Amino acid sequence: MQGNLQITFRDMPPSEALEARIREKVAKLEQFHPNITSCRVTVEEAHRHQQQGRHFGVRVEVHVPGHDAIVSRFHHHEDPYVAVRDAIGAVRRRVEETWRETRGEVKVHATPQHGKVARVMAEEGFGFIESSDGREFYFSRENVVHPSFDQLGPGVDVQFFEEMAGEGSQARRVSAGRHGF
Repeated sequence: MQGNLQITFRDMPPSEALEARIREKVAKLEQFHPNITSCRVTVEEAHRHQQQGRHFGVRVEVHVPGHDAIVSRFHHHEDPYVAVRDAIGAVRRRVEETWRETRGEVKVHATPQHGKVARVMAEEGFGFIESSDGREFYFSRENVVHPSFDQLGPGVDVQFFEEMAGEGSQARRVSAGRHGF
């Protein structure tokens, strides 16, 4: 892919050191998507009338088969190396996501469960939640997000995430309230 890398400097003199850094960073993009066909990086000195000093903007455009161009928006910074890092980092995340989609991998987010606090052993720092399907889940003081553990009591509606532990399923990230019941 290095042969299909185009680097453009606008409103500033070309920099061999900066170009070498761009080539190094772009080469690493292939770790996240092996089918990159071309990449265009534009570095320009931004003209900002109300700020002192020099500011640089970097835009990266990557092409992969079967997708529109993956583009990072302009990333501005006083240091062109930081602007390059940020712009290529943003496009790297998009390239990685595109590759996951191409392979059929989809990021799965846990779905919160709903239930009611069945009982609380306040002095011991734990309790049990009865889910809407009748199952019971252990939770500890450390697993309560909102409100505090001490404010939970029997009958309080809660939302939580089920997680497997050594003794079976437990409730994590417990929060009170009616969250979409």
